[in-house]
Amino acid sequence: MEILEALQHARALARCAEDEGAKQAYLEVLRVDPTNLFALNELGTLALAGGFRSAARTAYLQAVRHHPGNKIVRVNLANVLREDDDVEGARQHYQAALDIDPDLPEAHQGMAWALTELGLDGADDHLHRGYSGRALLTKPYRGTGAGVPLLMLVSARGGNIPSRLWIDDRRFTIHVIYADFYDARSALPPHALVVNTVGDADLCGIALARAEELLASSAAPLINAPARVRATARADNARRLASLPGVIAPRIDALPRSQLLAAEGLEYPLLLRSPGFHTGRHCVRVESRDGLARAAASLAGDELLAIQFLDARGADRMSRKYRVMFIDGVAYPLHLAISADWKVHYFTADMACNERFREEERRFLDDMESVLGARAMAALGRIGEVLGLEYAGIDFALASDGSLLVFEANATMAIVPAGPEPIWDYRRPAIEAAMRAVARMLDEYAERGKSQALHHTS
Repeated sequence: MEILEALQHARALARCAEDEGAKQAYLEVLRVDPTNLFALNELGTLALAGGFRSAARTAYLQAVRHHPGNKIVRVNLANVLREDDDVEGARQHYQAALDIDPDLPEAHQGMAWALTELGLDGADDHLHRGYSGRALLTKPYRGTGAGVPLLMLVSARGGNIPSRLWIDDRRFTIHVIYADFYDARSALPPHALVVNTVGDADLCGIALARAEELLASSAAPLINAPARVRATARADNARRLASLPGVIAPRIDALPRSQLLAAEGLEYPLLLRSPGFHTGRHCVRVESRDGLARAAASLAGDELLAIQFLDARGADRMSRKYRVMFIDGVAYPLHLAISADWKVHYFTADMACNERFREEERRFLDDMESVLGARAMAALGRIGEVLGLEYAGIDFALASDGSLLVFEANATMAIVPAGPEPIWDYRRPAIEAAMRAVARMLDEYAERGKSQALHHTS
């Protein structure tokens, strides 16, 4: 009875968004019963909602270790592994959940994502079993009073903007619609604003088309119109950005796999990638025509992108990749990754072990204009205008003449919190500034939507 009362207390605190108190209450339960399934699972969920993925992963791992036959904690652990880009680990736990319950929708949803990311067959069957008849989800509201109703459009196939950390469930009642499976004849839930998080134009063509159709009946303020997102497919986007002054964008040829080996005019080295993938998956560098067939065989999909290689190395022979966010028309510096590898991602770069690189990033975050220069800043402004998205980002390097070498510019860019270590303290103000800008934009759009609804009612 003591444990049950403690669990009920923790749950009540969590429902009221008293997260720290709820965490301590769950830990008290685990002090008495370290294997308690409910406390471990709910503590993981609480940690994940607060952006503490490592803590959530630890809690779910403990739950799975002590309760391997529980399908819910298997899915919850898989979802955290998914956010950590551990695709194979996530797939294994989704499969374990399906072994327990072959009809579990959440496991089918996750398995569809995992198979897509791994380039394996069978994703479509899991999509239909996971989302058919389940295309609308209303998340629990944890605030006081009435939450502002927010309509969030997502794609069941993935390719969505990571939005969990900046759409506050203590401010908004969030209605999630999986656009590619929602019946367009059904009425939309009441909403004061719409956030379209479908971000990958190469992967999510169906979802974007359906989202545009669904929103024809909505007069609410809209963040990231589907038609504008659709224009950011890699090949099309590179062509339109390359025409801007101060911008160097790669030539990108979208080719069916059957035509790739016979294609003329390809310049080496080139990058070969499968559209719809991120964080470096299904993307390889091909040094010469002799390696083209072998590289293509390692990639997923029937269509491949042959991308002109842009050398992002500086005088020190290190490659650099800057990221800037465009939020409601304003550019915010987010990070600079420096690496000896041509494939530069912050999580694999050499930042943690090199103080000189961190100091270079600090200068960029503190004074973006002086680091990039007038030519690059003007080019950033033009790119933001061409994208026309309320939330987007750009990854780029600097050419020797101050122009931007554009790698990609679209809506799928994530704002990722810095790690807890003190060496990252210099990064926190820039990340927090971008997060505040998104929160401010949501509040302003929500107030506009509420005013419009009130005016329409009167």
